Amino acid sequence: MLPVNSKILPDPEEVAAHACRIVIAEAEAALRERQVFRIVLAGGNTPRRTYEMLAGMAQDWRAWEIFWSDERCLPAEHAGRNSRLAQEAWLSRVAIPAGQIHAIPAELGAARAAAEYTWLIVDRQPFDLLLLGMGDDGHTASLFSTGGDPNAPVIAVHNAAKPPGERVSLNYQTLRACRQQLVLVTGAEKAAALFAWQQGADLPIAHAVRSDASLLADAEAGRSANFVAAAI
Repeated sequence: MLPVNSKILPDPEEVAAHACRIVIAEAEAALRERQVFRIVLAGGNTPRRTYEMLAGMAQDWRAWEIFWSDERCLPAEHAGRNSRLAQEAWLSRVAIPAGQIHAIPAELGAARAAAEYTWLIVDRQPFDLLLLGMGDDGHTASLFSTGGDPNAPVIAVHNAAKPPGERVSLNYQTLRACRQQLVLVTGAEKAAALFAWQQGADLPIAHAVRSDASLLADAEAGRSANFVAAAI
């Protein structure tokens, strides 16, 4: 089932704007309470516009700490890297200290990168906010199946259903262990998977997302789902 707080917005631009408001609100709350804001970024193209909007906002960027939910095992500067997209759209344009931007070192290979990222995040949890997207097959992060080692915080993914086959991903329990989750789903190609999730299908996204998450979908992705449109 979909999270209780699920909203359909008119288009991807509205999804990005609404997502920015949630991110900033969570950041302000974290800074008041803990003086640091730890956010986990999603990969893929869906969050790009959100990142671009965040780049234009005035924040205490020195108190932000950045992580990723997954990465593809490609060279560090490869255009297909999730970290590269976020750097170009947002992180290179704001004053977050470089030492607080924690890309997954997937260029080292899936197994070694998973081990190193596990060590990095072990004392930084729970994360304050986790961004997730969803593939047209219902996968999220680089979790393409609902099996795997339930005890590993970060896993090496081999033979992924979509190229590249070698990836690194936060595992299900790590994705669920954050303080808040924000899921972004846009595009007509996601409509079937979103509807299947709503109907209780056994999809990776359903195992990763808690019932108290915030889900924002655009009208094309949500056209088959019967949940309430958001008021802007």
